[in-house]
Amino acid sequence: MSLLDRLNQDLKQAMRDRDKVKLSVIRMIKTSITNESIKHGKELSDDDVLTVLSRELKQRKDSLQEFENAGRQDLIEGVQKEIEVVNLYMPEQLSKDDLQTIIDETISEIGAVSKSDMGKVMSALMPKVKGKADGKLVSSLVQSRL
Repeated sequence: MSLLDRLNQDLKQAMRDRDKVKLSVIRMIKTSITNESIKHGKELSDDDVLTVLSRELKQRKDSLQEFENAGRQDLIEGVQKEIEVVNLYMPEQLSKDDLQTIIDETISEIGAVSKSDMGKVMSALMPKVKGKADGKLVSSLVQSRL
């Protein structure tokens, strides 16, 4: 079952269950997917849908950080619930050890030796870990390796 089909099924179930948070988040995700589809002029593949989901998750995590900095507990709880819903559709995240292994393999494939090779490493690495690891974490781990 494709991610889009799963989203559609869960949308219907959230309507039946009267789960307002899940319903709202799935609608926002579907809107983003539709907008992306219109922008590219084609149906999105699961990889493209995963890119949209990753963007939605990042936006919510950034909002959570801002709300925590501002001490807005009322907003923090809502965003945390939204993050939980988006995480339902994300692939299982790589452990730090698995990520280190993939980073080391990519660095040796590229032959990177210094921080000036960071762009080459990241461009080769990100498709491998797309949706499975946070970009900030990947970037910091690559920097520490170079």
